[in-house]
Amino acid sequence: MSTRPAYLPYIALAAVCIIWGTTYLALRIGVMHFPPFLFTAVRQLSAGIILLGLIMGFKKTGWPTAGHVMQQAVAGFFLITLGNGLVAWSEVHIPSGVAAIICSLMPVAVILINLAIGREEKPGVTIVLGVMLGLGGILLMFSEHITEFSKTEYLSGILLTMGAVVSWAFGSIWIKKHHTNSSPFGNAALQMFFGGLFCLPVSFVVDDLSAVSWSPEAVYTLLYLVIFGSIVAYASYLYALRSLPMTIVSLYAYVNPLVAVILGWVVLNEKLNLTIWVAILITVAGIYIVNRGYQLRNLWKTQFSKS
Repeated sequence: MSTRPAYLPYIALAAVCIIWGTTYLALRIGVMHFPPFLFTAVRQLSAGIILLGLIMGFKKTGWPTAGHVMQQAVAGFFLITLGNGLVAWSEVHIPSGVAAIICSLMPVAVILINLAIGREEKPGVTIVLGVMLGLGGILLMFSEHITEFSKTEYLSGILLTMGAVVSWAFGSIWIKKHHTNSSPFGNAALQMFFGGLFCLPVSFVVDDLSAVSWSPEAVYTLLYLVIFGSIVAYASYLYALRSLPMTIVSLYAYVNPLVAVILGWVVLNEKLNLTIWVAILITVAGIYIVNRGYQLRNLWKTQFSKS
């Protein structure tokens, strides 16, 4: 039996870092022309159905068990319905960059939840310091926007995004806890399908359905988010999550705002000054320290087991 190269999970994680860094801007454009939860439902249902069709067409596998489907439906509720849906709703009220910085709290949420439930994969002091340093870099990067957080119209968006962060962290830990050897692409398809499906009743309650507009901006961003933001990046995320430690995978939340800043500078001529460059270096240093912490911990475990 052939084994997959060890670097493939890191390639998958790199894809997540880059692609999801672009989705904040795309999502912001989309929800300006489409009700947010309905937009999320159409996006994720479409992606889930397409991916399920591809899997069934190219790989003849049996139907998953009812228990497995239920596990993926629960994950889809936390990751998609609440995770994606609340971010989409919040970006009606706050800029995509503000949403990105709040979402960078996800690794911190993972650590706190892991500590609360007493999982074995607890981070050491070095890993915690690296996470906090990376978070400090993100905060410095958007320091010029911090004053806007106190505005009343931003408050609901901030709270909604924080709720999405906690939900996404919990959903990621749920997946890690209920790890199986099933296909990450099949799991992604089921999670997107059920997550999008659960968005529909929420949309009927909270969305202004009269605001539906099939404008070119809405269609183009929807297509981009379905193909790249959902199918490609989400399946890559689950593959990386299955193969790498949770806290390393969660570092994508630090890289996403970096991509958003650089993309804004290139495409929209947004500010990229010395302060932002320093923040980028601090964030990268935090990521390095986290990875180094895991390397040292694994080395110590290996030596201890041999002694």
